[in-house]
Amino acid sequence: MRNSNFLIIIAILIAVCGILSIYSSTSLKEGSFWKLTYKRQIFWITLGLLSFFLVSNMSYRRLWDATYFLYALMLLLLILVLILGIVRLGAQRWLKLIWFNFQPSELAKLITVIFLSRYFSAKSLDDISLKVGKFGVLRSLALPFLFIAIPLGLIAEQPDLGTTLTIFFIFIAMLYISGVRMKYILIFLFIVLLLLPISWQWLRQYQKERILVFLNPNIDPLGAGYTVIQSKIAIGSGGFLGKGWLSGTQSQLHFLPESHTDFIFATFAEEWGWAGSIALLFLYFLLIMQGFRIAQRTNDHFGRLLALGISLMLCFQIVINISMTLGLAPVVGLPLPLMSYGGSSLFTTFIALGILVNIDKTRAVF
Repeated sequence: MRNSNFLIIIAILIAVCGILSIYSSTSLKEGSFWKLTYKRQIFWITLGLLSFFLVSNMSYRRLWDATYFLYALMLLLLILVLILGIVRLGAQRWLKLIWFNFQPSELAKLITVIFLSRYFSAKSLDDISLKVGKFGVLRSLALPFLFIAIPLGLIAEQPDLGTTLTIFFIFIAMLYISGVRMKYILIFLFIVLLLLPISWQWLRQYQKERILVFLNPNIDPLGAGYTVIQSKIAIGSGGFLGKGWLSGTQSQLHFLPESHTDFIFATFAEEWGWAGSIALLFLYFLLIMQGFRIAQRTNDHFGRLLALGISLMLCFQIVINISMTLGLAPVVGLPLPLMSYGGSSLFTTFIALGILVNIDKTRAVF
């Protein structure tokens, strides 16, 4: 089986798991919106697949030329969100585009990977070694962080702590895999740790409550800690084989908030149990490993960094989301790739997978 076919089959299997969980958690809710939720997800998956096949047949090297345009587009969209964005549950993260809502911060993750891949894959004049090995602290760390700090600030203002953390982790990982001197990275992380007490003052009140609840879930069991408690109950009650599809009490009876979006893993785990959860995690493992293998096979520095960055982007989102539902990380509002309800996340993920496939097809030396 071709690598591209294997990758898209894995993605479709995960997306189908998402559709089943979305239907299960919304089918008993009243109102036409909930009756159409799973159908909207199918539409977005279909659109995502079309985007995947389109992108997978376009040379990823075009992204090199379009990097600064994409960066400018990202900033424009993030600024428009703060001016014209739709407010939901106290967050202003979406732009109204014709008949659907689009979340630019999802696209910002991928554009960040593209930007950093180009920046750190610039070669020396002899076209043999990368420039990054000769960079000082200004060019290897301070300058790229300045470029990333601007969208980070705009996304944090929405507020969207989950995407902010994901982009920050991507930045640190890209520094490491690009060959930036380790002492620069350690000094940077030490400075970030020193600034954490100050950054506490910038957090919204509900974000502070979520962090405090993470440290002690029982501090507010009917408020900020309610969702995490219900999530852990749902996962635990699934047992080994689960309660069966359409038989989960926490999601079916609406005890679990956001059961079709950020906490969809808890919905899935309750109905399919430990065995189903392990199977789902194995699919994600195969997806990420396929991305790492593609990075290993290509001889193009830009393609290698791009493949690694995309794989790590997906990996961070999966780890953060599932840790959040298990109570192992604060609730930060981050979707589970390919499973959570939402067109922006699905669309961006399928585009990212299409880029991976094209890198594997090309495998060119530049």
